[in-house]
Amino acid sequence: MATTPSPDRRRTADEVNEEIRALWLGAGGRLRPDERRVYERLVTEWAEAEADSSPTHAA
Repeated sequence: MATTPSPDRRRTADEVNEEIRALWLGAGGRLRPDERRVYERLVTEWAEAEADSSPTHAA
């Protein structure tokens, strides 16, 4: 289920969101402490990916 992104490639917000959904689905709606840590890391990664895709963030 969990994937590790390649260090040279950042995942898109959609890709991270897919993993978040799979985590919740696999947990049956209730996360264990270790799953909660994974979830928090994924939400942070998702927020960064979402910010990177924002038109105002373009370099």
